[in-house]
Amino acid sequence: MSNLNNKLKLLFLASLALSLAACNTNTKSEQKKQEKPTVKNINIPVFNADTAYMFIEKQLSFGPRVPNTKAHRECGDWLATTLKRFNATVTEQRTKLRAFDGTMLDARNIIGSYNPDSPSRVLLCAHWDSRPWADHDPDMGNRKKPVPAANDGASGVAVLLEIARQMSISNPGLGVDIIFFDAEDYGEPQDMQGAYENAWALGSQYWAANPHIPGYSARFGILLDMVGAKDAVFTQEQISRYYAPNILKKVWSAADRLGYGNFFVNKNSGPITDDHTYINEITRIPTIDIIDYQDDREKGFFDYWHTINDDIDNISKETLKAVGQTVISVVYEAA
Repeated sequence: MSNLNNKLKLLFLASLALSLAACNTNTKSEQKKQEKPTVKNINIPVFNADTAYMFIEKQLSFGPRVPNTKAHRECGDWLATTLKRFNATVTEQRTKLRAFDGTMLDARNIIGSYNPDSPSRVLLCAHWDSRPWADHDPDMGNRKKPVPAANDGASGVAVLLEIARQMSISNPGLGVDIIFFDAEDYGEPQDMQGAYENAWALGSQYWAANPHIPGYSARFGILLDMVGAKDAVFTQEQISRYYAPNILKKVWSAADRLGYGNFFVNKNSGPITDDHTYINEITRIPTIDIIDYQDDREKGFFDYWHTINDDIDNISKETLKAVGQTVISVVYEAA
């Protein structure tokens, strides 16, 4: 009887030990499950390149958007109205800006804001004006004509308008400010290059010194310039690398993940004076420039840069899609 009781007692203790061990294992397993970081289910809109292409066509229908012209005024009205139609809170900065040659420009920065009360913000921008003279056209007879500016201006605006349209359908979950800068391309002609300081990007210089909201800040900024040409190549420009290396890495990684690594190449290029230059230097908002540029090209930029052939025939929906889907993915993933 005593041996039996001892055996039963031993069996009971062994069973209890196994139960406690199992409980401990289950508890640790539950803790591990709880400690595993949750992944947000982000619904990223699909960028529509056909719509972006139509937005380029619409801008070109006004004619070259050179400051102080009817085409410029009418296109500016359309841009502001379109942003409002896409549920943005629209602010306009109208001012007189002095060009390198003393011409006073009726300039107009157009800002569309989403979730304006959100403290967490992202800045997206492009310039909407046209170059007043085609000073790189191979035909000397064309060099005093304005540039249609399908790629150098209208493409970046079109991509941002399509992103605005998507944000009016699906809330990005953070504050987004879209800025169309004016008077970016009114710099001195090629035969006078270097004669004037800060002759380019007049609209962004003005905004950076006088933001539409006093003390405005954003987590990061993305500038789009010349983002619609066929066979475009976006290199990692030097000013972007210096001021915003983490944002550059984030955007290029997103493009590679989405299958657009043939557009967004891991190749460094030299500094370009563009709207992002003054955003970085004056506001200190880390901002990159997505721009079709390579140091080893004859002009650096795309073939029809600052010529009368910068028109709709040289725009690629594939390029618009690569840029638009990459940027909208980065914005929604930042929420």
